Amino acid sequence: MLKQYETVFIATPVLSEQQMKEAVAKYIQLIKDNGGEVVYEEDWGLRQLAYPIQHKTSGFYYLIEFRANPEFVDVLETQYHRDERIIRFLTVALDKDAVAYAEHRRENRKKKAEAPVEAAPVKAKAKLQDDDVDDEEEEANEDNA
Repeated sequence: MLKQYETVFIATPVLSEQQMKEAVAKYIQLIKDNGGEVVYEEDWGLRQLAYPIQHKTSGFYYLIEFRANPEFVDVLETQYHRDERIIRFLTVALDKDAVAYAEHRRENRKKKAEAPVEAAPVKAKAKLQDDDVDDEEEEANEDNA
């Protein structure tokens, strides 16, 4: 039976964007090759660490949510240990409440990502209306003069 897991790893900050994508692709492919399925992935980008790890003060954070057999987690974590690009990782099993929360969080992120696109035209329209009022005031002032 497949269980749902969430893994977050921190990659060394000296990686280029291409090297980071290769590292992520490696772990996603590892999950798929071992009978798992990726539910969700999210790039958190370069962030400051709370404390130095291996003399580094920042790192690339990446989250992968996946379903796999419980035995696979040991394989994944062994690969993390062997990869010199990964400076820290954490893998947790999600219970039904955590799965529901993760789905809710994804929906909220999706709504927030779509919201600015809809709000921008409204601001532009309001700006145009303000400009029209200014033009009318200028024309009225010219007529009075």
